[in-house]
Amino acid sequence: MSPPTLTFGEHMSHAQIEQRVIVRFVSWTTYEHLLADLSNQSSTRLTYDRGMLEIMCPLPEHEEWNRTIALLVEVLAEEMRIDIRNFGSTTFRRADLARGFEPDSCFYIQREADISGKSTIDLTVDPPPDLVIEVDITSGSLDKFPIYAQVGVPEVWRYDGQRLRISILTAERYVESETSLALPLLTGQRLSETLAQSKTLKRTALLRSFRTWVRQERRRQRR
Repeated sequence: MSPPTLTFGEHMSHAQIEQRVIVRFVSWTTYEHLLADLSNQSSTRLTYDRGMLEIMCPLPEHEEWNRTIALLVEVLAEEMRIDIRNFGSTTFRRADLARGFEPDSCFYIQREADISGKSTIDLTVDPPPDLVIEVDITSGSLDKFPIYAQVGVPEVWRYDGQRLRISILTAERYVESETSLALPLLTGQRLSETLAQSKTLKRTALLRSFRTWVRQERRRQRR
């Protein structure tokens, strides 16, 4: 086996957003050892795809986007009285597929009842999260969509700093969709507009504005 090789995915213009390193020719055993060694460090996320390992260190702005998007999901679920579970950046892995990932955020929504009471997830018996959120500002990062497709994640939201795109798993590949599958009230355009507002509004004002929009949309749909 060839020795591991490094590729640096950080660009200077994104230095305050995220830092990524891609290492090739990494064994599954090495990946699992790294997961164990870094288990108490929330500041590092690992993605593994058949020998290719991405090590990502999210910096404050990256985490702010991530937490803002996740908070919008929580607010919508509260307003619509939907039971959800936020598993954050939990480690998901399938040794038989030689793939593993730690999303920026992820939620169980439609299948929340299927993992009720569970604190750990085994993808060989448990369903994958219904929604995965990715904040990916840096070009050159590892393409995670094939990993998500292999484990059967139905929906991925990807934010690039300007626009949030919704992708739905269809026939083993992701297709961009205007509307969320897990939360049909939401569209990529609405989410993108709300995130744009977050650049100028304080957090409390942003959440009030979003709640008002959700309530108006619910009333409109009931007519």
